[in-house]
Amino acid sequence: MTSVTRHVLDNGLVVLLKEVHSAPIISWWVLYRVGSRNERTGTTGISHWVEHMLFKGTDMFPPGFLDKAIDRVGGSWNAQTFLDYTAYYETLPADQIDLALRLEADRMLNAKFDPKEVESERTVIISERQGAENSPTFWLSEEVQASAFRVHGYHHEIIGDMIDLETMTRDDLYHHYRAHYVPNNAIAVAVGDFDSEQMLERIKELYGAIPAGEQPQLFARPEPEQHGERRVRVERPGRGTFIEVGYHVPAANHPDWFKLEIMNSILCGADSMGGGGIDNKTSRLYKALVETELAVNVDGGMTQTVDPFLYSINITLRDGRDPEEVEAALYREIDRLRTGDITAADLARAKKQARALFAYSTERITTQAFWLAFAESFDSYAWFEQYLARLEAVTLEDVHEVAQKYLRPQNRTVGYFIPVMDEEDEGDDYEEYDE
Repeated sequence: MTSVTRHVLDNGLVVLLKEVHSAPIISWWVLYRVGSRNERTGTTGISHWVEHMLFKGTDMFPPGFLDKAIDRVGGSWNAQTFLDYTAYYETLPADQIDLALRLEADRMLNAKFDPKEVESERTVIISERQGAENSPTFWLSEEVQASAFRVHGYHHEIIGDMIDLETMTRDDLYHHYRAHYVPNNAIAVAVGDFDSEQMLERIKELYGAIPAGEQPQLFARPEPEQHGERRVRVERPGRGTFIEVGYHVPAANHPDWFKLEIMNSILCGADSMGGGGIDNKTSRLYKALVETELAVNVDGGMTQTVDPFLYSINITLRDGRDPEEVEAALYREIDRLRTGDITAADLARAKKQARALFAYSTERITTQAFWLAFAESFDSYAWFEQYLARLEAVTLEDVHEVAQKYLRPQNRTVGYFIPVMDEEDEGDDYEEYDE
């Protein structure tokens, strides 16, 4: 595997370069260390909204120009906002990558935040939130997360609270942009068909003169330890009953994180690393809940985060099943792990599935570039490069240890989504409605 080289420009910009010469393509990412975790009450959703505004053009690249220019050469570009970061990328033919380098340098400084565009995008983002609200699992996850985190910024959804989306101002957005979109708060990554020395020189030419600015003071408050199970119940119009159970677990740079990842692979099946997948039919919860017809689907997973977050298990109940019955079956399987009922075959299967899924989901250079940037944001790019080795090092004793430590009733938040009849549906024949 080609090694990664790490550089830090005089203005604080971290640059990671990895040459991959299998195809004439380069992926370029710029990740800013700010996300929904850092948003105060009153400005929730601001990181995501700012992300949208950076696609509204600059003097150098007017609105619509880049869509056409990138499409013309067969490239792609997009952005994403997460709990801990906001990131932008372009994947282009290698001989066209200078366009990506120039456009990200330009919008690090020169995004406009035109008031009319801000108001237009307000409508778009409110519609995005309303679209998410059509999903029962959105409502359930929002309530579980808000109950699990009462102090930390992880308590609200990335999209933000509706009241904040309705009241935030253009100045709020611009202040967030100017405070956080500085090179000393950014990680830039190139993966693909280039010469590292030449690439670094071009990056220095375009980004080296951008002022560092003051180091952003990221808003983040530690969450107090939870002392006792918390429960939420969402009753809304909908079809289907759902259960979500979240356990507090450490940040991704904690030694226990990889032990928990293997534990999840045994319970729910291996986690995807961003694309591709294998089924979870050999997992314990599939056998205990789906094969017994208590549920139609079960999945779970860890999340790589800067601060401690949640290990979540999500269950879609089969029609007619009682949620208390399904929850009890879930805990029987969890108690098996906590008492040490794990075999060498369980561990070997979990590791094999994790290796396969890692290979499926990280083969594209765009994904590799993302993971290098992401890992550097919460730990080091080496976290990604050492991923398989650290999973392989997990033992049966490790899995038993973390199951005992984290899957305690006192450490969990349990949520039910219970569908109720909409007032408009009262008196309707449900069987006829389903048809």
